[in-house]
Amino acid sequence: MPPKKAATATAAAKTSTKAAATTKKTAATKAATTASSKRTTTVTKTSRSTTTAKAAAPAKTTQRKTAPAAARKSAKAEPSAAAPATKKRKAEAEEEAPPREQKKARVAAPPPASKPKPKVVINKPPTTRLNVYVCGEGSSGELGLGTAKNAVDVKRPRLNANLSAETVGVVQVAVGGMHCVALTHDNKILTWGVNDQGALGRDTTWEGGYKDIDDNKSDSDSDDEDSGLNPFESTPTAIPSEAFPEGTVFVEVAAGDSSSFALTDDGLVYGWGTFRSNDGILGFDPEHRVQTSPILIPSLKKIRHLACGDNHVLALGEKGTVYSWGCGQQNQLGRRIVERNKLNGLQPRQFGLPKNIVEIGCGAFHSFAIHESGKVYAWGLNSFGETGVREGAGEDEAAILHPEVVESLSGKQITQLTGGAHHSLAVTSNGDCLVWGRVDGYQTGLKVDSLPESAVIKDERGRPRILIEPTAVPGIKASVVAAGSDHSLAIDTEGRAWSWGFSATYQTGQGTQDDIEVATIIDNTAVRGKKLNWVGGGGQFSVLTAPAEN
Repeated sequence: MPPKKAATATAAAKTSTKAAATTKKTAATKAATTASSKRTTTVTKTSRSTTTAKAAAPAKTTQRKTAPAAARKSAKAEPSAAAPATKKRKAEAEEEAPPREQKKARVAAPPPASKPKPKVVINKPPTTRLNVYVCGEGSSGELGLGTAKNAVDVKRPRLNANLSAETVGVVQVAVGGMHCVALTHDNKILTWGVNDQGALGRDTTWEGGYKDIDDNKSDSDSDDEDSGLNPFESTPTAIPSEAFPEGTVFVEVAAGDSSSFALTDDGLVYGWGTFRSNDGILGFDPEHRVQTSPILIPSLKKIRHLACGDNHVLALGEKGTVYSWGCGQQNQLGRRIVERNKLNGLQPRQFGLPKNIVEIGCGAFHSFAIHESGKVYAWGLNSFGETGVREGAGEDEAAILHPEVVESLSGKQITQLTGGAHHSLAVTSNGDCLVWGRVDGYQTGLKVDSLPESAVIKDERGRPRILIEPTAVPGIKASVVAAGSDHSLAIDTEGRAWSWGFSATYQTGQGTQDDIEVATIIDNTAVRGKKLNWVGGGGQFSVLTAPAEN
């Protein structure tokens, strides 16, 4: 920024003497010297303005008119009768005039401090304390069961004692690829699982991990033996409160594959971790490759809800606007991201959706939005028809470039949408659990052979590959659904959990590594008789919750 021009002292009025000219020359020289000094000294705009005001003030207050020399001599030699009156008026004027120091102080005084804007609350935090149940593989601490050996493979849902409803009081959970985030009743954010790219938002440095081999020890280890897991990753731990401004109140958490987010009561969004692309780490935002602690995302304001895919996020604004950011290689952002400018995708932007959106949802690489009219929009990867749009389904890199109305969901009154790697689920207002997308790993939980041929796309060998028509899962009146990469879960209106699909790491909670071909109730002593209210699917594990009072 060029230096501000220095104020020039006003020339002595009505004088043409050599002394006046000299005075002007001196003032100009001082101004030039001041300007040169300012060019070599870095100062803020505010300090420059203040300095100028201070410099100009004395010139204005000390400058006096001088009468012509002849007049002054005449007045001195021949005092007139009016002189006493003139002296009197001059004395009165000087008496009324404020002191010079006060004038200068008034000129240099800073403006009054503006009052901070009052906080406008638009979101309310959940308050119901929850029991948390986990199942699946916990070899990276994603189950949050600590370091015990029996925390690694959990075949059926197990109550997580580290998340006691009485002492911890979790009110909401978000499941990522290999980590979890939870919000507690007393406004803490707990994280656990893999922290390789900062997804936990806190320091998990650990010097352990290596054990001495005891030749005299039996090969049969007890379940209570330590598994060697990092205790700072495998045990749910709060992000330090100092990471957030004082007075911040959280209402929701969300998790992607290697990223996490938190929404406040006044609609602000904090995030940490990173996004990944096909080539590895993409970055958290254009300035940060990996964000290891929470940071405010300044462009997002008055947000109501967040939804995460593997490497992208949607944010629903107060007035029904939607923002997207993250990796856009599969067109999951709903806006074109040129590969050479792929970091532009890391900045939240609105895109081609109408206003008045009431709900959002994500699959791993695709996205959904529900309009107040009931129309469902979808975009992103569609190689297995996971968007519900028939166009391009079955082609290797098929994608819906911009939000498109899903005609196959028209009139079905959809209330929730979610997805896995290549399949999707929805809940309708009357409780139907709709499924579609990839079927070769039993992701839909249906006997595909019994479905109409028009609803199924087969591969070149004639084997069912895609369920392109959203179809209700029989026997389930659903209240909420979730999807892991290749398995699916649902909670029915009676509070029972159902699961189906890929089960190699016990993520279905059915106690087997065999795929679950059709939707099946999860039943064991931990959850039997509990009225479950939510479920989440990770890459290789699942989490269920139930209100503590039941």
